Order: sequence, then structure tokens, then C-alpha cells
Amino acid sequence: MTDLEFHAWVRRLMDGDQAAFEAVYEHTVDDVFRTVTFLMGNTHDVHDLVNEVYIEMWKSLPSYDPNRSFRFWLHGLIVRQVSNWRRKIWRRFRLLDRSRLLEEAEPAKADEAILQEESQQELMAIINKLSYKLRVVIILRYYHDYSLEEIATLLNIPVGTVKSRHHLALKELRKRYMTFADGKVEAPHVYGR
Repeated sequence: MTDLEFHAWVRRLMDGDQAAFEAVYEHTVDDVFRTVTFLMGNTHDVHDLVNEVYIEMWKSLPSYDPNRSFRFWLHGLIVRQVSNWRRKIWRRFRLLDRSRLLEEAEPAKADEAILQEESQQELMAIINKLSYKLRVVIILRYYHDYSLEEIATLLNIPVGTVKSRHHLALKELRKRYMTFADGKVEAPHVYGR
């Protein structure tokens, strides 16, 4: 769905059209679910948080600027909701249960597609070990292809801070990947500069 189509649905949604909400939900739910999952680093609270994102979207519609990309605006809501959720959890428990960060890997099979999926899971496990501030920059940069300037806007921080976090995250990923590979094979260059 293009931004122009989203704008039409959002206008209808602001007028209380239930079908418009269903259309917007259908076209965004997979992206919202994946983004929340990546940012949370676990799957325990994802469904609740996705619901929170859509509740916040509904409440925040009056502040939506139709001159901006709807997906960009929605990703900003996602980042804020995940930050708020993490803050609530931290207040209750002080630290997230680290054992929930890693999911059990499926048994290895010789099928090439399974091997590729396992490699992606290993990379995500390494990314999930980054601090939230570094992980959010990596997810927005490489999963959603936002520029560093757009990430600064989404996170409401200076571009220099985004660049610093980006550089530090890549450095950490390289270091963790080298540790993960355990020196058996030369690690490929993780992401470009």
C-alpha cells in the first residue's frame, strides 16, 4: 500500500470508519509484529505490545501529519511504545529475565533453507545481546533501511548520537561474531560503514 492509499484510509479512520481500521491493520500488522519482536528481543510480550501499538495509533491519529510517510510515523509509535514497555518492565522487575532472550534452536537438518534460517537466528541472537539503544539503531538502519538522519528523527536524538551508537553497535557485532565463530573461520565483514 502506498502512502497516498494510507492517507485515504487514515482520513476514513479518523472519521471512525471500522473498515478503514481493518484495512490499515491488515497492511501493517506483519511489519509491526516483526519490528516489535526485533526490538523486544523476546517473544513473551510481543502480542500485548502489538495491541498497545494499535491502541496508541488510534489515540494518536489527530497528531498524524499527512505530509509525512505513514509507515515512518507508525515506526516512531512502535519505538516509543517499546521504550515505554521496557521502562515499565524494568521498574517492576529491575532486569528482564535473560533466559527469555534466547529461543531454543530447532534441530539441525541438512536442508539449505533450514541452514540459512539458523544462520539468521544466530545473527539475531547476537543482535539481541546488544543493549536496547544499540539494537534499535541496527534494526531501524538495516531492517527498515532508514537513514541515520531519519533514525535521529524517530528516536528524537541528535544525528551525532545515532552515528556514535551505529558505530559502536557495528563494532560490538563484529566482536561478538568473531567470538561466536570461535576463530574457526574468518568472519565476514558485518555490515558496511
